[in-house]
Amino acid sequence: MYTLLIVDDTKENLSILLELLGEEYDVIPVTNGKEALDIVKEEKIDLILLDVMMPEMDGFEVCKILKEDTETKDIPIIFITAKTDEDSIEKAYEIGGSDYVTKPFRPRELKARVKRELELQKLQKQLKIMATTDSLTGLYNRRHFSTLARHIFDISRRDKKNISILMIDIDKFKRINDTYGHQTGDYVIKHIADILKKTKRESDIACRYGGEEFVILLPSTPIEGGCELARKIKEAVEREEFKTEQGSIVKVTVSIGVSQVFFDSEKNIEPALKRADEALYEAKEAGRNTVCIRK
Repeated sequence: MYTLLIVDDTKENLSILLELLGEEYDVIPVTNGKEALDIVKEEKIDLILLDVMMPEMDGFEVCKILKEDTETKDIPIIFITAKTDEDSIEKAYEIGGSDYVTKPFRPRELKARVKRELELQKLQKQLKIMATTDSLTGLYNRRHFSTLARHIFDISRRDKKNISILMIDIDKFKRINDTYGHQTGDYVIKHIADILKKTKRESDIACRYGGEEFVILLPSTPIEGGCELARKIKEAVEREEFKTEQGSIVKVTVSIGVSQVFFDSEKNIEPALKRADEALYEAKEAGRNTVCIRK
């Protein structure tokens, strides 16, 4: 159920809105802007209905504060107010309001606007997921990984901590596709992605880097920690049984290259990615199903 935050200094208005929307949504009513700002820090709010004219802190100021905070800037805000002048309406949209409803409002219209805004928010979240993740595996895609990597590198430089990188490739993947078909190949890719999700730490960033190739970035982790995760992944894949629709069991292994980003001497993660790729090549040359390091 969606959670709505209603902010209005008139308790009668809150009662009307609570009765109107309370059956369909989880509604939190508050009477002032300061309380509203406190609530959004504690609760997951999907939509805010915000009065403009309130004592101490008006709705415009509340909206401005919310939109300047990265944690709350994406919460849609519908202004509900008796102010009907064009300057107020223009200001509401300029500071980030999603919609503007004048009092006295029509119940059906208000419900329709709330529903539309929530559906639009859901669609925007879906589009964001599609833009940042790989559709087959659910891991980050390569483009979004690059964006995250730049951010992690900046944090690493600030905190003076190195980053480990794992480059992972499925061994003899072409043979799997040729023998069992591309549907089985996709199943193997997805299943290995699931193993990566279960094995890595929550703070580690995993992406599908290419067809059967993956990359994991380990923030604030020296190369020893990267090697430990690489071994866990290799062993987890080696233990797993990959069953085809025909009932056959496919033996799958991975080769992994490990490297480290040096925050004090490198400008980005690209040199470390290159070293991890070189280490991966060494792992392939060494017979596959192994972990190699390139510092």
